Amino acid sequence: MMRRHTRLLGWMLALVAMAVFCLLGCWQLQRMQQKQALLQAQAAAAAQPSSTLSRALAAAGPVHGIVDHGRFLTGLVLLDNQMRHGRAGVKVYRPFRSDEGALLLVDLGWRVLPADRTLPVIPPPPSPVAVRGLLAPAPAPGLALGPVASPAGPQRWLASRLQSDALAPLLGLPGLPTRVLRLDPALPFGDERDLDLLPNTLPPQRHLGYAVQWFGLALTVLVVALVLEWRRRRR
Repeated sequence: MMRRHTRLLGWMLALVAMAVFCLLGCWQLQRMQQKQALLQAQAAAAAQPSSTLSRALAAAGPVHGIVDHGRFLTGLVLLDNQMRHGRAGVKVYRPFRSDEGALLLVDLGWRVLPADRTLPVIPPPPSPVAVRGLLAPAPAPGLALGPVASPAGPQRWLASRLQSDALAPLLGLPGLPTRVLRLDPALPFGDERDLDLLPNTLPPQRHLGYAVQWFGLALTVLVVALVLEWRRRRR
């Protein structure tokens, strides 16, 4: 009776382990597909004529090339814990209103933080001004822990993530889209930046590799369980 219970427990543990490994493999495949879709959307946007912010926000697809004109509004969001060249810093965002009335946050670039984490003084960009770049999803938030943003001076906020519905009232705005404008690095204002949509993250091929590893572990557990069962039956 004890051996039978041990055998059932072993199979239950094996099935649980295989299910967990398969779920992790499927999650990695989903991440791969999401990133592939984002890169394909970026390539498609580069091949199409640029649009205004109002038209792009109303159109289908996550990424669009933008050429527009408008003015920056008061308020500054510093997105914390942003890595570049192996150094920690902040990404600088300001609210922007186009001449057609479209509202969104604009990525003005990255600033390094000193060892004492003193926040930099950010001069306002020219306004009104012509802008161009990519309308794209905001940076992935990761684990949503703690408050979205904390005060960092008059009209300044240090944010742990770009959560539009939480940041809009802090900036005195009626609402913000979940996408941001990634400025063309060639524009002569703002800070260090690029148009890489997958910064500090794994490329799609790495997710595929991890998925294969998780499915391989599930298969290994199954093979081990079958071998142990075969040996038990031989005895």
